[in-house]
Amino acid sequence: MQTQLKVIKEDGSVEEYLHTKVMGTISNALASVGQADMYMAEQFAEVVTYFLYHRQEHRDVTSSEIFSIIKAVLTATQYEEAAIVLSECHFERRLKRSRIQVVSIDIQELTDARLLTRAEELDGKCRWDKSRIVQDLVTEHGICRQTARMIASMVEEKIFSMGITLVPASLIKQLVLGDAAAVLRAQEQLQTT
Repeated sequence: MQTQLKVIKEDGSVEEYLHTKVMGTISNALASVGQADMYMAEQFAEVVTYFLYHRQEHRDVTSSEIFSIIKAVLTATQYEEAAIVLSECHFERRLKRSRIQVVSIDIQELTDARLLTRAEELDGKCRWDKSRIVQDLVTEHGICRQTARMIASMVEEKIFSMGITLVPASLIKQLVLGDAAAVLRAQEQLQTT
């Protein structure tokens, strides 16, 4: 019996390898170039998973290695355009993350919001890092890491879609609470059906 493959994320955390996550990534890449094909996504994900489990090396892999293998599979099977779009999306996300700063202010009124107009004067700024949300949900609230990562990703997508580069910590807290409530409610509903 094979042991579960572990994935080392960019933030240093470790989680179990999920074949379905690879399949979703490939499916999204194919769909982004107008070649949505779930059967092909499944087949390519099988190739990636097979390769990872049959390496002679360690039982762990970095997320960037998985990303490179997915791109190689797409390129080798004449889906190079999907591999290019996947790379562009990856680098765009990294760029967005590098441009966003979190500010330790609690916005309750319009006068608080004016503080954001003087960003250079604000203390307590730090770079956006969704792993901080994950860590807080796991250590402070006992939420499993996989669920915490899902919530953090949902929050990150909302921040990205807002197009803002200076984010008040109070906004992040509200987004986390809202998304956590939605995810936990959905999990409860799944358990009762």
